[in-house]
Amino acid sequence: MRNLELAGRSVARSLNGMAATSHSLATLTAINVLQDGGNAMDAAVAACAVQGVVEPESTGIGGDCFVLYAPRGSADIVAFNGSGRAPKAATAAWYAEQGIDTLERYSPHSVTVPGSIDAWDRLLRDHGTRSLGDMLQPAIRFARDGYAITERVATDWESEIETLSYDPATARIFLPGGRPPGLGKVHHQPQLAASLELIAREGRDAFYKGEIAEDLVDHLRALGGLHSLEDFATAEGAYVTPIKSGYRGFDIVQCPPNGQGVIALLILNILSGYDLASFGEMTAERLHLEIEAMRLAYRERDAHLADPAQAEVPVERLLSEDYAADLRRQIDLKRAMAAPAPAPVAAHADTVYLSVVDKDRNAVSFINSTFNSFGSGITGPKSGVVLQNRGGAFSVDPAHPNCIAPGKRPMHTIIPGMMVKDGRAVMPFGVMGGHYQAAGHARFLTNLLDFGLDVQQSMDMPRIFALPGEGETEVEAESGVPQEVLSKLEAMGHRFCKPAKPIGGSQAIRIDWEAGTLAGGSDPRKDGCALGY
Repeated sequence: MRNLELAGRSVARSLNGMAATSHSLATLTAINVLQDGGNAMDAAVAACAVQGVVEPESTGIGGDCFVLYAPRGSADIVAFNGSGRAPKAATAAWYAEQGIDTLERYSPHSVTVPGSIDAWDRLLRDHGTRSLGDMLQPAIRFARDGYAITERVATDWESEIETLSYDPATARIFLPGGRPPGLGKVHHQPQLAASLELIAREGRDAFYKGEIAEDLVDHLRALGGLHSLEDFATAEGAYVTPIKSGYRGFDIVQCPPNGQGVIALLILNILSGYDLASFGEMTAERLHLEIEAMRLAYRERDAHLADPAQAEVPVERLLSEDYAADLRRQIDLKRAMAAPAPAPVAAHADTVYLSVVDKDRNAVSFINSTFNSFGSGITGPKSGVVLQNRGGAFSVDPAHPNCIAPGKRPMHTIIPGMMVKDGRAVMPFGVMGGHYQAAGHARFLTNLLDFGLDVQQSMDMPRIFALPGEGETEVEAESGVPQEVLSKLEAMGHRFCKPAKPIGGSQAIRIDWEAGTLAGGSDPRKDGCALGY
């Protein structure tokens, strides 16, 4: 239990249902759905749709979605991959002919076909009790009637003026008067409201086969993109078989590649060989091991992670105990290693993650993202849909498994998590923050399981992140890491820098089956909260 005399946030606790999101309006939306008789999947979709309006820098219907679902708290976890694909005309040879060696963020070539609306529709039809049209209504109201800009949203928005200036359609919506709206101001998105209303009336095909698709494809092609109406019309997510690994007596469940959940498990597998609790929760020894495990695991990610439908991804080898042991032997407990990741990756990104558990203990771990803040910076001029830049994670090197190809899904950073024990789901959880997410899962879980912190304390702890890249790289360290700890780590050979903004965000709801209660946390680095009833 936290020291109540100090600043902080208590764990939310309830009996019936709970939602934890990165925005208070989304959390309230989810609770309203639950109290109105909807289930966890209904609430998750409604909340995420709201976030796509009120956190427009982080998510939206122009992005992608991954979900883990535990029906009635079962350990038989359902996994859904709602990530989009490259255009069918996108070949490495074409980019080489054009002299394009990098898929730049503000280019139409960074845009993959959005998967969110298809995922929401499929998940509601298969596991919800309400229609997509009904669950879009709260988002429609906020887009049409307006919403107040909150602290983290305002900070992120202000830092993306360059992004928002690239496309006149984007600037018109998100830079009214040439500037971001500002903290506490009211913002409206009437074009997005109209698009959401159209989807609510006509279903998911209104996005993929109707005038919204035409608006997006016409705009992308005018900018030089390779997208076609067929690319949108054939877009479809898929149920996939989840992967898992054991840690401290729990099974940690992740979606398989093309997401980086396997890398979160690899970090945990490396750390499982150490008695972390003996080092202390905020010591140089603990952070040193965390940094080294990150570096080793992200090196493997950048070398191997890709769409398994079009490349060989050695998941079984990456998750084997022998492989973790081999990597562990490369760690010197006294000195920092060089960080020779084989390929540079795109910069940090924004995402929203949410957890929902209902009265029947259906548990949803739900993540949705446009990748970088405001994605590609490209917006449909008529539809008001901001498009993701997930294609920026592709390589254009034909020898790399993650090389762009027709209909291929890129390496993906967003990963929902689920913790399972004794045949039951005990916690949907997730960490936002682009590339940080795999490392963030490991840090959150080691805080919880090695050091005995509660779900809120495990999020509150200061964070570090060993940035992926070629050669020796710096480690981001939040201001809460004590200077004496950083000095000791610097003496071991680590180099630190200040992150441009707080590292990531997170939500989780822990299910106490014996007591019949729920315990939820929401990251203070974002504007959200956990609420139950």
